[in-house]
Amino acid sequence: MHAYLKLDHIDKIFTRGQATTEVLRDINLTIDQGEYVSIIGHSGCGKSTLLNIVAGLTPATHGGVLLENREVNAPGPDRAVVFQNHSLLPWLTVYDNVRLGVDKVFGRSKSRSERDAWTMHNLNLVQMAHAKDKRPGEISGGMKQRVGIARALAMEPKVLLLDEPFGALDALTRAHLQDSVMALHQKLNNTVMMITHDVDEAVLLSDRIVMMTNGPSARIGEVLEVPLPHPRKRLELASNPIYLKCRQRVLEFLYERHRFVEAA
Repeated sequence: MHAYLKLDHIDKIFTRGQATTEVLRDINLTIDQGEYVSIIGHSGCGKSTLLNIVAGLTPATHGGVLLENREVNAPGPDRAVVFQNHSLLPWLTVYDNVRLGVDKVFGRSKSRSERDAWTMHNLNLVQMAHAKDKRPGEISGGMKQRVGIARALAMEPKVLLLDEPFGALDALTRAHLQDSVMALHQKLNNTVMMITHDVDEAVLLSDRIVMMTNGPSARIGEVLEVPLPHPRKRLELASNPIYLKCRQRVLEFLYERHRFVEAA
């Protein structure tokens, strides 16, 4: 049986003039359909580079990515990315920012009215239908990120790739969006790979947490299962022994990596 998403012996080397830097070395990971996996590690460990390789935005130097046993070698609608910066087009309305992706992916397979309904369906999923006629400059940072998530979901991707999607938000907005993403994952059972620096975020949202060693030549140091049942409620987890144990293990791993950096 083939893995749904497979990262197979990935190395990534960047070359600039005479200098070469090995960012990633021998990354092997399989992700099941419907699984939520977070990648965590210190700055410079190649997390975003790894996500860009899965997205098809950056080629691997060696190895590769297989999605449903097909090689990933270019961007495609089967992998939608939500970046820390929402990347909305400022001259388009909220509706048109989402509709743009819908038209691109479903222009031939859905009628105009079906594409309109699908655009509104995805805005409703993230509770942004009320702001459909506003432009990005007229809404808050959290609302912009909701629109970015709606745009990604509207493409019906096989894998949703999140690159620190809540990193630029205040704590309260971040918590609300985390809860929204958890609810969406429960409803859609989509496959998610998320980059994060936030330990609590990783434990709260993930089925597994992939912990990276420090760069250069970063590897997967450890993969932690998070055996917490869904749906998860943040307040109830605050004193949950499984949650606390997982959180402690991630912190221990990251603290050990930090000590190595200081020793160097």
